[in-house]
Amino acid sequence: MSDKVYIVGAGGFSAEITEYIVDNNDHLDHEIEISGYFDLKNDEYEKYKFNAPYLGDEREYNLNKNSKFIIAISNPKLRGGIYDDFKKRGCEVSTFIHHSCFISKSSSIAEGAIICPFVTITSNAKIGVNFQANIYSYVAHDCIIGNNVTFAPGVKCNGNVEIKDNVYIGTGVIIKQGKSSRPIVIGKDSIISAGAVITKNVPDGTTVFGNPAIKLTKENLKKRS
Repeated sequence: MSDKVYIVGAGGFSAEITEYIVDNNDHLDHEIEISGYFDLKNDEYEKYKFNAPYLGDEREYNLNKNSKFIIAISNPKLRGGIYDDFKKRGCEVSTFIHHSCFISKSSSIAEGAIICPFVTITSNAKIGVNFQANIYSYVAHDCIIGNNVTFAPGVKCNGNVEIKDNVYIGTGVIIKQGKSSRPIVIGKDSIISAGAVITKNVPDGTTVFGNPAIKLTKENLKKRS
């Protein structure tokens, strides 16, 4: 049994996803066949020498209803816009989970997720559409994650954390555990810089950095330099 899918994006992350798909095909009964790659330019496509064809801009492609896609783009808002467009066109955004992951049976993950190797999602986590968790990340118990959220490699999201829509969390970020009565909340459209340690709530639309994390401003950069 196999599924045919298109991949949106033809860069480095797409190259990684392609290899993860091949690895899953070697380990699982259910296979994924890549039908082609969409991207605005073919420079990266040529670099990675993909086997399936380059198809150009997905917005200009005559798609069949019920076509299946994996969106291999890390930018949350860009990915969210592509997701919405596919849904309007009657297409399916597929979920991909690498076989090496642990996903708790008490957790829930909406469609369109990409769960890369060695990711762990534990008890009672609730995750919205279009989630991406890169290698060695984890989501601990009782976390609530919104739509179009990106975890770069090695993100440590401890228990009782709420992450709103369209948040990008950089490599190696640590999010301190909240309380069931008072979770740590990361506001929508925020960016958490690589290596930051989140110890308190982050307002909507804020970029933070450092340990402990503070708002990214010229003054704060001088303080931490």
